[in-house]
Amino acid sequence: MIPVKDVVGALIERDGLVLLAQRACADLNGKWEFPGGKVEPGETHAQALQREIAEELGVEINVGNLIAAHAFSVQTRSYCLHVYRSSIVEGAPEADEHHALAWVNLNQLLTYDLAPADIPIAEEALRSDRRNRGGS
Repeated sequence: MIPVKDVVGALIERDGLVLLAQRACADLNGKWEFPGGKVEPGETHAQALQREIAEELGVEINVGNLIAAHAFSVQTRSYCLHVYRSSIVEGAPEADEHHALAWVNLNQLLTYDLAPADIPIAEEALRSDRRNRGGS
């Protein structure tokens, strides 16, 4: 059995918009994602997400509720992506480890070329938003 590595992402919300980051590494270069990274041994998801966002974007975040989790594989490795609603507590995000950052309307998420693992998370975020607004 292949061990599953937990990874975390942040759906960072501000003024009705969501932050996406464009990958700058060889794996999925140019794809858009919810920023985040791997959970290190001994870390909770919230601790890992706060560390990763501080490293990648230079901001401090508050980690909220889990939006969704999605299992996926890359080559011979298995992962489970857990994405949490988050908000910036301090700082302004900078694209130090990404090509670009974009603040987008939630209903525009699927118009971006998202990394495959982020697509089901974006779909669930949209469904959740519609439920919360009383839509179908």
